[in-house]
Amino acid sequence: MEILTTHGIEKQFANHKALDDVSISVPEGSIYGLLGPNGAGKTTLIRIINQITGPDKGEVTYKGRPMKADDIYSIGYLPEERGLYKKMKVGEHALYLARLKGLSRSEALKRLKFWFEKMEIQGWWDKKIEELSKGMAQKIQFVVTVIHEPKLLIFDEPFSGFDPINANLIKNEILELKKNGATILFSTHNMGSVEEMCDHITLINKSKNILSGPIEKIRQDYGSNVFQFKLKGDIEKVKENLTPSYELISHTQDTDIVSAQIKVHEYSNDNKLLSLIIPSAEILGFSQVVPSMNDIFIQVVQEYNKAHGLK
Repeated sequence: MEILTTHGIEKQFANHKALDDVSISVPEGSIYGLLGPNGAGKTTLIRIINQITGPDKGEVTYKGRPMKADDIYSIGYLPEERGLYKKMKVGEHALYLARLKGLSRSEALKRLKFWFEKMEIQGWWDKKIEELSKGMAQKIQFVVTVIHEPKLLIFDEPFSGFDPINANLIKNEILELKKNGATILFSTHNMGSVEEMCDHITLINKSKNILSGPIEKIRQDYGSNVFQFKLKGDIEKVKENLTPSYELISHTQDTDIVSAQIKVHEYSNDNKLLSLIIPSAEILGFSQVVPSMNDIFIQVVQEYNKAHGLK
């Protein structure tokens, strides 16, 4: 079941079309990555979903019905541009924002105590926001985003400004939130995080959705015609047995074990390739070389821009 969908969303700002017929479907309980170059339209879509601005055309649905104003209480939103009142104390500010999410004072204090201990920020309670580094302030905003235990969490560049240790901390917290039943939609430029965390992605480029689907299917669809083999035997004999449809493009040898990459020029099936190798070597393992999401991101954007005469 989809917890969130957008249908044919369009948004124009003066002479700039920020979104052009963008539709996404976010399965409940998933982590959904919203990808795209700077200025592609990701943040505009997130703002429309959060009802900060409205679409010129199209519809947002939540749990199978048109989104309503009070659905915002079921959503946690962490914007890319952080917004904390610099002169307020951390604890006072966190309590204020937690109360805005509908929590009683006693419940808000209880949950804040839990999260401050979990994030190891208990000593920040009486500090002023202006005393915090960017990363420290982002930790506070992460806490107040999740404090009311929303069913849908939307993070716009959640790892921006974090050092590797704290970025990993936030990543693990997001995975834990998913494990506890939350659905997460986030935009990011960090392709490593996409591969580690996401179940589904949408790639927006020049205001259009140009690629969507389960991440593993996308990686398989864009897989190269290169296979990695681990062999025991004579690599030269293997090479001699290959027909013109197959090419040994690289190999390394460690004692009698060979790691080899074979490119398929005219694909038929895996059994054909295996039958050419078996007479000369023992196959210890083989797999298709699957491209990274970073490679796919670059390839799809470049192909789209070239096909549409865009830079």
